[in-house]
Amino acid sequence: MSEPDADLVAAARRGSQRAFQQLVERHQQAVRGFLRRVCADAGDADDLAQETFLTAWSSLLLYRGGASLRSWLCAIAWKKSLTLRRSRGRERRRHDSLEETPPSTLGAEARMDLAAALRALPDEQRAAVALCLGGDFSHTEAAEALGLPLGTIKSHVQRGRAKLLAVLGGPDD
Repeated sequence: MSEPDADLVAAARRGSQRAFQQLVERHQQAVRGFLRRVCADAGDADDLAQETFLTAWSSLLLYRGGASLRSWLCAIAWKKSLTLRRSRGRERRRHDSLEETPPSTLGAEARMDLAAALRALPDEQRAAVALCLGGDFSHTEAAEALGLPLGTIKSHVQRGRAKLLAVLGGPDD
C-alpha cells in the first residue's frame, strides 16, 4: 500500500528527495495532462510541468494541506501557464509593433544623443525606462521584475522620460 500524500509531504519537508519523487510520480500525469489541455503546445506543457514541480519542491512549506496536493500543484501549474501566456503576448505585441513601425524618424545624431542620454540615467532609472517605455511592461510588472516599490518605478519612469525628452528637444507633456 502506498503512503498517503500527507506523509510524503511531511517527509519531503524534512528533505527526503525520495518522498518528493514519489509525489512527482504520483501527480505528474495529472499536472502534465492539465497543462496539455490549457497550453497550445505540448512542449510548453511539459516544460511548465517541470517548472511546476521545481516550484513545488522549493515552496513545499507553503502547502497548508487545506486542498489536495494535486489541486495545489495544478494551481501552481495554472499560474505558470498564465505567466507564459502573458510573456508570449508581450513578445507577439513587440514583434507586431516592430513590423508595423515605420523606420525611425530620428536622425543618426538624435539616436546617438538618445543612446547617450539613456546611458547617463542611473541604473535603476534606466532599467525602469527600458521596461516601461521600451519594453511594454506595466509599472506593476516592472516593479516585480526589478524588485522595487511601485511608486519608485513610477518616479523613475517619469523622471527618466523627462530627461530623455529634454535631450531630444520634445515637449514634456
